[in-house]
Amino acid sequence: MSDILFYLLIGTGILFDLFGCIGLLRLPDVYNRLQSATKCVTLGTCCIAASLLARYGLADFGLKALLIIPLLFFTSTVAAHALARGSYKAGIRLWKGSVKDDYSKAEANEPVKE
Repeated sequence: MSDILFYLLIGTGILFDLFGCIGLLRLPDVYNRLQSATKCVTLGTCCIAASLLARYGLADFGLKALLIIPLLFFTSTVAAHALARGSYKAGIRLWKGSVKDDYSKAEANEPVKE
């Protein structure tokens, strides 16, 4: 059973990592690319780490994987937010096909309406 879960998690992780890499190449602007890299690659890498946990249990590799998963989730999301905010403040424009720019209202201290 653990071998099936191991291969399922490895396959899922590789697919998500692949989709994140394709998103980095195909998406139009830095904000969309950042979202692709953050969401897909974080989930893919966490699936690969969880596969180590399924394979080895709480032994040496499994325990390290168990510690890596929350650390990766928190640090990658904070880093992506910092990069996106820094890019916006540096003046990097959104893609011309973007529908909404809520951050411009937040910068002007205007209330954001949904």
